[in-house]
Amino acid sequence: MLNYKSDVLIIGAGGAGLTAALNAKESGADVIVITKEYPTRSQTCMAQGGINASFGNVSEDSVEAHVQNTLKSAHGEADEDAVRFMCKEATKAVEWLDSIGVCFSRTKNAKIAQRTLGGASAPRACYAQDYTGLKILHTIYDRCLSQNIEILNERHLLELLKDENNKVCCAKVLNIRSGEIEIYEAGAVIMATGGYSRVYDKNSTNSSSSTGDGIAVALRAGAKLIDMEFVQFHPTALKNSSILISESARGEGGYLLNSKNERFTDELAPRDEVCRAINKEMQKGEDIFLDIRHLGEEFINEGLPQERKLAKLYENIDPVHQLIPIKPVAHYTMGGIAVDNKSQTNINGLFACGECANHRVHGANRLGGNSLLEIVVFGKEAGINAAKYITNKTDSKSKFKPTYSFLNELKTYKNEINFYDKREYIGNMFYKKVGIVRTENELKSLQKELLKIKEQLPLMGVKDTSKTYNTNLKEFLEFTNTLDICFEIVNAALKRHVSCGAHYII
Repeated sequence: MLNYKSDVLIIGAGGAGLTAALNAKESGADVIVITKEYPTRSQTCMAQGGINASFGNVSEDSVEAHVQNTLKSAHGEADEDAVRFMCKEATKAVEWLDSIGVCFSRTKNAKIAQRTLGGASAPRACYAQDYTGLKILHTIYDRCLSQNIEILNERHLLELLKDENNKVCCAKVLNIRSGEIEIYEAGAVIMATGGYSRVYDKNSTNSSSSTGDGIAVALRAGAKLIDMEFVQFHPTALKNSSILISESARGEGGYLLNSKNERFTDELAPRDEVCRAINKEMQKGEDIFLDIRHLGEEFINEGLPQERKLAKLYENIDPVHQLIPIKPVAHYTMGGIAVDNKSQTNINGLFACGECANHRVHGANRLGGNSLLEIVVFGKEAGINAAKYITNKTDSKSKFKPTYSFLNELKTYKNEINFYDKREYIGNMFYKKVGIVRTENELKSLQKELLKIKEQLPLMGVKDTSKTYNTNLKEFLEFTNTLDICFEIVNAALKRHVSCGAHYII
């Protein structure tokens, strides 16, 4: 068993984790970052539309307008102080990204270009064509490499370990490459492990890694979770593949049409409203399409090149000349690990940022363009405050408490039921019963089904017994975490008896 030591351990290498790493390092802390995959495969790369900041480069805007748009979209479930802090820090966040080399698109007078996304009262989203998140992530990653921050890939988090004072002091990790267990000791741990939209399986825009591992592990360690029922559906995913078509397509003037070629909603309303309007049309038997043909080939190639490529690749249609068939799918999770204004959880030594954390800035429905903003603003706060935390603590020589190993228990599991089939089944049931519109009866029936599946876990052991690069084992561990997250979502949804934003119950 290998042991690693650092001042600050960051689990997750998307935009939030890497921003935290840079700021912890600049604050004087020794930092190690571990990630389940690779930084360049993080979900940050899929945030295409833009990052909000009230520069007013295209038309008049203000921090207050940004605050009010965010609060309105959140349906009363956001913390106003946290929202005000995020919106106030927005211009500094984008200026920092610009200063380190993010290649934002520009206006004719060389200012950062901005577009309107759903729920915004002004063109506020600073963008880099329709590759905004990808270009932000790659730039921050390059910055981390230039600062010699150690980033260890293909490490799957198993458990957070505590000392006798109930402080998180270590992480137990599976090295996917070698199959070995590794222990990472740290004065502070930052969770930046992303969201849980992939519980919807193929009915999600997210990568297969967005299984809520960090949230599930934090929950087992005693962390408080809040707002788990709030799952945001994106109105425009490709019909057959669930690949995201960015909100930038509607922000630049795209239309939503039904089979009768009719526009039926305000395309730039908040996402929950647009999704319900689409769902209503689909219940009538209508197919739904995104139309950007009127924008013209030159404009699409310059401003929306990725959307054209994705439509050609996954739907075999050219949006310059044809309608894009779309459907709403799970996209972003507002719920997560509860944190305070310093990004600290209820557990000593444990911080969280990014989509796995709940800073209460999104409430019941996230405003488009605020996800990239959140990871930069609160990634910075998490890194700085974790570094401060370790300097304010006396060095404890206490060791972590030994814990029961699930991997040992797993050796006794039989391989009689294919968990991949169960994973797909759960994803489809969640799309149907914990989707855009929900009912109490369907939620209760799904709760019972989840209990039965959990009881069957000992019959779903891994088939591959090899040690190195055992993806079958990794995916089973993800599945067990997904199950825990599914219970939290359904239980939270059953406790909220009235509709609110993304939780719409009839």
